[in-house]
Amino acid sequence: GVVKSFLVGLLLVLCAGFVMSVFKQFGIELPRTSREQGRAGTEVGGLENAVPGDIISYKGHIGIYIGQNQLVHASNEREGIKISPATYKRILSIRRVI
Repeated sequence: GVVKSFLVGLLLVLCAGFVMSVFKQFGIELPRTSREQGRAGTEVGGLENAVPGDIISYKGHIGIYIGQNQLVHASNEREGIKISPATYKRILSIRRVI
């Protein structure tokens, strides 16, 4: 998909920078920090309502929902960009900015 193909050049970025960069490619400006990004757009009301492209916010972390309960995120410098279960940490919010 579009998000997966975009990941090729983004292996060593911070989670908020990653999310901001992906959305910027589609003309969507987001705040700089994960805390601010976790407040952008509108709350979707739980994982059962999430659609690909929604932003999932965790304490100190953020990523992009890609469907089927999966999240793409910048994990850390060693692991780079990865796909994890969306519930790998306690979700604080799921926001729709598209």
